[in-house]
Amino acid sequence: MIDKKQYKVSKEPFYQAQDDEITLYEAAYAARLPVMIKGPTGCGKSRFVEYMAWKLGKPLITVACNEDMTASDLVGRYLLDANGTRWLDGPLTTAARIGAICYLDEIVEARQDTTVVIHPLTDHRRKLPLDKKGELLEAHPDFQMVISYNPGYQSLLKDLKQSTKQRFTAFEFDYPAADVEAHILSKETGIEADLSAQLVKIGQAARNLKGHGLDEGISTRLLVYAATLIKGGVEPRAACRMALVRPITDDADIRDTLDHAIDAVFG
Repeated sequence: MIDKKQYKVSKEPFYQAQDDEITLYEAAYAARLPVMIKGPTGCGKSRFVEYMAWKLGKPLITVACNEDMTASDLVGRYLLDANGTRWLDGPLTTAARIGAICYLDEIVEARQDTTVVIHPLTDHRRKLPLDKKGELLEAHPDFQMVISYNPGYQSLLKDLKQSTKQRFTAFEFDYPAADVEAHILSKETGIEADLSAQLVKIGQAARNLKGHGLDEGISTRLLVYAATLIKGGVEPRAACRMALVRPITDDADIRDTLDHAIDAVFG
């Protein structure tokens, strides 16, 4: 027997609602509709899913998708041991068996021939064929499929098929408004409101450079990192360069531009 408790979110994750996404997700879960969450890196997609799993009291199984992931990595495979062969369920199969929320994070990183295995679980069938095992698994009544990805990195090679997209309801996330983001930083790290507002100002300056030298702006996650360093005693300008600038660019001109923005805010 699988112990569901190991997949429960035991402690409430902090999540600051931006709109009516909590109510809408609850409605989607009540109908067991699959959910797709789109948004930039570090804007709170994974935290939202974790929070909803906690709020609903359901197990959560998260899979970080990558280009080397195979269908067997999701579904399961036979393994050799001292007694011969035994079947080991993959995370998707485990979630379907126990009634967990299965969250495929950054699903476009996985190959399209891998992601099609979720199709039978995301329509009226709610079944998962385990061909190698000769089993047709009917999903637990509490099972739900959730996927996320960053549309900013879409390309002809990395995008979801329409046949996959149209199996999901969808949320579109973005970085929070300045006052909301500042509140998140203060709540997450305990820094003062004025300092949070200064960090958000730097973040917004970097986001204005997206498409003009930066592929992606400074995420809320990185702002939390900077705030954490400052709370730990690191000088603010040094913390910002370490957490906000160096991770996102190797371009000397962009780096200098952001460094000057930091100096202007904390000058």
